[in-house]
Amino acid sequence: MILNTETDTMQGHPDVIECLKELLRGELAARDQYFIHSRTYEDQGFTQLYTRIDHEMAEETQHADALIRRILMLGARPDMRPHAFEPGLTVPEMLRKDLDVEYSVRASLMEGIALCERLADFVSRDILVAQLGDTETDHAYWLEKQIGLIDKVGLQNYLQSQT
Repeated sequence: MILNTETDTMQGHPDVIECLKELLRGELAARDQYFIHSRTYEDQGFTQLYTRIDHEMAEETQHADALIRRILMLGARPDMRPHAFEPGLTVPEMLRKDLDVEYSVRASLMEGIALCERLADFVSRDILVAQLGDTETDHAYWLEKQIGLIDKVGLQNYLQSQT
């Protein structure tokens, strides 16, 4: 990284910046998907699902915030256009789509971490490592458990437990 003395901003490696911008678009899409899914759960009376997915939406917003701040610090402009997504219509479909998003984010984060290591941008790497931890041990893990519960107890019993 280079300090631009005219603007007193850091200039990051263009590949890292592009990677961060792409990760930001993924986080924004995940946030928006969680947003519509949480409100759908609330509308359907599934208060426990609403509470959890609303929490996930807030965490995705925090992830996006960290990426935006880093992109700006590196002297670039964030790309605020989320990836396109199609929200789910049923509870199992919404959970599956959310899990698919988390798997996609995880793969992108792992690629970004490797890129940052290769280009010696360890500050960006640390941001991505923290986000990977949330993705793997919180978001994806919880969604996998919910899908597993539906398989074990049946959809009706699962839904009853979520009201």
